[in-house]
Amino acid sequence: MALLEATGIVKTFGKLTALNGAALSVAANEFHGLIGPNGSGKSTLMKCVAGAEVPTTGRVSFAGADITEASPAERARAGMSLKFQITSVLPALTLYDNVLLALQGKSSLVGLVFSRSRGVLHDKVMGMLERFRLAGRANDPASALSHGQQQWLEIAMALASEPKLLLLDEPTGGMSLEERRVTGELLQPIKAGCSLVIVEHDLDFIRDICDRLTVLDQGSVLCSGTVQEIQSNPKVQEVYLRRA
Repeated sequence: MALLEATGIVKTFGKLTALNGAALSVAANEFHGLIGPNGSGKSTLMKCVAGAEVPTTGRVSFAGADITEASPAERARAGMSLKFQITSVLPALTLYDNVLLALQGKSSLVGLVFSRSRGVLHDKVMGMLERFRLAGRANDPASALSHGQQQWLEIAMALASEPKLLLLDEPTGGMSLEERRVTGELLQPIKAGCSLVIVEHDLDFIRDICDRLTVLDQGSVLCSGTVQEIQSNPKVQEVYLRRA
């Protein structure tokens, strides 16, 4: 059974059909890339999976449960975490406090009121910062980070809840080539306990880290398969050449 299964997803906005029967299937501990030309429906499908949009028709299931109309908060409690393209770290707070707040989302209200969670969570906070090469900047404000480092901080925050599935929408946008390379290295270890769905325009980056790819074109799935299968598919080559 797939961890995530989206089938027959149709999403209309007035007279515009953004998705027309799109589908996505992601296994446990799988890195799955969602690619396609601009306007193909990638971000809309991601939003339907995350709960930011409700499909006009179709079904989304996660860990065997129907979550088609579940709120983003309900999906988070079920084990789904997401990071959209625009960075949403709190720039005035330190890196430490940004990660702490993400971890405190799992704490009880009583624990938060009496500030018990800070000491209990200290090792976890520092562990997350260490994983993303940010431990030396723990007491710096998030605003002092480079764009790429802010992206790493937000991914660390998204992983703080120990999700079963992480959704990333163009995480390498605006990064340097070196930052993109490091991002791939930082993501690889999470596969042991977390699946990944990633929307990304950098085909070299997504090819290097993903197990499988789904290609969208004009709101529908053109094909889905291994990286090797997608690279050799003449339909995919035609679509990208047509949109170039």
